[in-house]
Amino acid sequence: MHNFKTNYDKILEVLDQVEPKCDFLKQIRKPKLRDKELIAIGLTAEYMGIDSECQLFRALPLSLAGRIERSVYNRRRRRLFVHMESLRLKLVERIDGFENCYIVDSMPLEVCKLSRSGRSSICKERPHSSPNKGYCASQAMHYYGYKLHAVCSVKGVIGSMDISPASVHDIHFLKDIITHRYFSAWKRPCAETKRISRSSPISSKNQENVLKPCSHNYATSL
Repeated sequence: MHNFKTNYDKILEVLDQVEPKCDFLKQIRKPKLRDKELIAIGLTAEYMGIDSECQLFRALPLSLAGRIERSVYNRRRRRLFVHMESLRLKLVERIDGFENCYIVDSMPLEVCKLSRSGRSSICKERPHSSPNKGYCASQAMHYYGYKLHAVCSVKGVIGSMDISPASVHDIHFLKDIITHRYFSAWKRPCAETKRISRSSPISSKNQENVLKPCSHNYATSL
């Protein structure tokens, strides 16, 4: 569907079902465009692949464009990031609330070529968040940069994600999930987390363990 208003109305309807509250920020004057409506505009733009702010305000119908200025939209959207994440997690909970099997995987985020890694100063302002060298097994290559970790359900719904230096393995990312403030306590990994090799098929015994209904299991690639 290419009609912005139609997509916006459908997304706003879903948000109303998930969160009845319309305003999240404390403001002296009540804005013409409610906070939830602003979040719905951002989600609609992402759904329709609109990554340009100019293109977004050209696509906005007059009923929405006349209720907020462009500079105000940017400031409010940045302030609403935490609430957008909260709504996203509520949607995840609604879609796969009874899921008990999750997959942890990662993909490389290359900053520059290995030959330039010694001279590169990108993202080196803080030592704890600096990129480093790592290995991507799926592409059989060494690279310099970061690694994007994601926790995904069997249905394909991403529950959590994070970025780490390239040398951090997925199994170490699981330690962060245990105390992750965005993850529900009943979805935290138990001591029976399984590691399954990407290069070998899952045996019937591993399938039985990973899909075990009594606890929430996380499968990672070696």
